Amino acid sequence: MRKVIADEFMTLDGVVQAPSYADEDVTGGFGHGGWHARYLDELSMNWVIENVRNAGGYLLGRGTYEIFAAHWPNAPEEQQVLAEPLNALPKYVASTTLAEPLGWRNSTLLRGDIGAAVRALKAADGKDLHVIGSPGLVQTLLVLGLVDELRLMIDPLVVGGGKRLFRDDGAHRALRLADSRVTSTGAVIATYAAAGE
Repeated sequence: MRKVIADEFMTLDGVVQAPSYADEDVTGGFGHGGWHARYLDELSMNWVIENVRNAGGYLLGRGTYEIFAAHWPNAPEEQQVLAEPLNALPKYVASTTLAEPLGWRNSTLLRGDIGAAVRALKAADGKDLHVIGSPGLVQTLLVLGLVDELRLMIDPLVVGGGKRLFRDDGAHRALRLADSRVTSTGAVIATYAAAGE
């Protein structure tokens, strides 16, 4: 059975909103977009490339899908190391508002029960599925117990508000630290595996 691995950039106070660009996601009046770029270094870029290139496919929420579909098919030459697998590998999109056919090649809309759809994908042969960004989808999959690993790059930064990966739902979810590294910028790259109860 393949795993579902969530890959996230996160601030020290747990915010995952708009890591890449100032206007990436301004919902809720979020004014700190683009907070992540200054923390990238060679170690973290290699980590990103490794996660993207070793995936068997990607699970994406609507927002991340739309951002990626607008960028990666026409990415510049220096970004092809990421664009090639993102364009070529299967993408499974969780959305109640998008309709097929999806414009980005190798993209399939997940219909109906998201839990059942992801369980079926996990049961299929192949390499692990990676959820990139897509915090709403990750939250749903966490509640359903379908996330096997969290791969987080935690930046040494507090933004004081914004969309967080973990809901204030009172649920107890045990994790086990499987790997950790510190980057030259002071960010921590940590892999947490589901530990059960």
